[in-house]
Amino acid sequence: MVTLLTVIGVGFLLGIRHATDPDHVIAVTTIVSRQRSIRHAGIIGILWGLGHTITIVLVGTGIIVFNLAIPPRIGLTMELAVGLMLILLGIMNLTGATQWITDRVTPGPGVLHSHPHHHDGVSHVHVHVHVPDGPVDLDEKPQGLVPTLLQRVGLYQLLRPLAVGIVHGLAGSAAVALLVLTTIRDPRWAIAYLLVFGVGTIAGMMLITMILGAPFAFTGKHFTRLNRGLGLASGLVSIAFGLFVTFQIGFVDGLFTAHPHWTPR
Repeated sequence: MVTLLTVIGVGFLLGIRHATDPDHVIAVTTIVSRQRSIRHAGIIGILWGLGHTITIVLVGTGIIVFNLAIPPRIGLTMELAVGLMLILLGIMNLTGATQWITDRVTPGPGVLHSHPHHHDGVSHVHVHVHVPDGPVDLDEKPQGLVPTLLQRVGLYQLLRPLAVGIVHGLAGSAAVALLVLTTIRDPRWAIAYLLVFGVGTIAGMMLITMILGAPFAFTGKHFTRLNRGLGLASGLVSIAFGLFVTFQIGFVDGLFTAHPHWTPR
């Protein structure tokens, strides 16, 4: 029992700590910079952690159970994907591509527009989407958690953190699995550790995205110019850090040379 509690406790705490890695924080900061809700920022963190956990568990299980060995060039390529992804996120943030994609994916096919109405001296707006079968009134609340999230957050905004988390999980899965193997010899315990580690990562990233999302949500409602500046800053930091990671992996660790050397980290 003591050993089980130790595995659970250590795995959960290290998962929370893992969520605070600089590349993780920079990636989710770029994502939540366009959010106007702390709750939605938290959902983004959960999805990032879920994607990260999926690859950590799958790749880690392969390493632990089947003794899979990842060649240095493959390992470096997985880590290079993180740098390239950070650059892409930053560029999309600076150019407005993120908003452009969101507007076309959400809320669905058709043309989105609004109609002002006046009743008893009070003016309000109805939002509609014109589709082939007729207009859909968005004032009606969708039923269920998933439809609600799709309408309020958007399909693209939900899939993006999941995909980013999957890429980050690929880059860190080997290091986590090898660390577990050095301390836990029983494969069942090792896989249990990976699962608990993933839960800790999800919890940690949810808290981080809510904290990071708070200033963006506040300035987005009250200080538009400052909010725009924070968004631009997050995009520039993402590009700069992505270029640093790419240079480190490509030239210092030798991915772009004939003799790569890789230590999972």
